[in-house]
Amino acid sequence: MRHRTSLPTRLGSTFAIGDAAAAGVTRWRRDTPDLHRPFRGVRTLEAPTTFARRIECYQPRMKPGHRFVGRTAARIWGLPLPQKWSIDEKVEVAVPHDRTPPGSRGVKGRRLSLHLAQTHRIGRIRVVDPLAAVLTCARELTEDQAVVMLDALLTPADNYPDLLVGRPVYTIAEIEDRIAAWRRFPGRETIRAALRRARPRVESPKETETRLLITRAGLPEPVIQYDITDRDRVIARADLAYPALKIAIEYEGDGHRSSRDQWRRDIQRHRDLEDRGWIVIRLTQLDLDDGAASALSRIRRALLSRSS
Repeated sequence: MRHRTSLPTRLGSTFAIGDAAAAGVTRWRRDTPDLHRPFRGVRTLEAPTTFARRIECYQPRMKPGHRFVGRTAARIWGLPLPQKWSIDEKVEVAVPHDRTPPGSRGVKGRRLSLHLAQTHRIGRIRVVDPLAAVLTCARELTEDQAVVMLDALLTPADNYPDLLVGRPVYTIAEIEDRIAAWRRFPGRETIRAALRRARPRVESPKETETRLLITRAGLPEPVIQYDITDRDRVIARADLAYPALKIAIEYEGDGHRSSRDQWRRDIQRHRDLEDRGWIVIRLTQLDLDDGAASALSRIRRALLSRSS
């Protein structure tokens, strides 16, 4: 077996072949089978198996003016895309209109004028702002999926799953202004229609899905993140609520089940609300599947019981 020359430590675990050549690494060593080739012109010691590593492997190919956009940008910001990431998903990169977009294996290049999106740096990563991330993947979204994405842009919550803390938070007016500034783009009408149904203060994608499920069934739209008080003291915050009827709707994610302390607090809060005359409807992912007929029936019965 031929001895493989060690690589200069300054190259790191991922490097461009041009940098390797400049460091004195021979072409033979750059092309040995122990080095992986995630993108053209890039070598890495280990094959990338996560989204973060995939982006790291592309960094040596990024040139001035290049920015991550579309699904790639949305995942960097932690926005709730409907599709889970897979190793086959292409990295999306935008260049200014006077440049040629990259077009090698595993890369989806496109043009985007610099003035249409702000450029943010997250570590070494150059990425368009979260709103531009949504607009550049709008063509792939259904209206409901776009509402989920827009709710994430509007929320100031710092406990929203996966969203980066310190990200820009938008108003509906700011989103409307950006849509107008972009004029025509694929998915524009989907975003415009979704914006009419988007709401601020949502704290998870599942809250959005639950709200859309309720309104799509023709039921009244519930209040989002409603503070329930007793003698001017907040005793609970309902994900969704009909305050006048004292009906609270809670989506229980896996965190409510896997955390013992959270589970105990949830039970105590449920009891406290019922003691004060509230109907508490607790939903899980199972309730949202298959048309959610059972969940909707339960909500309808609760509304009828309090409306008579």
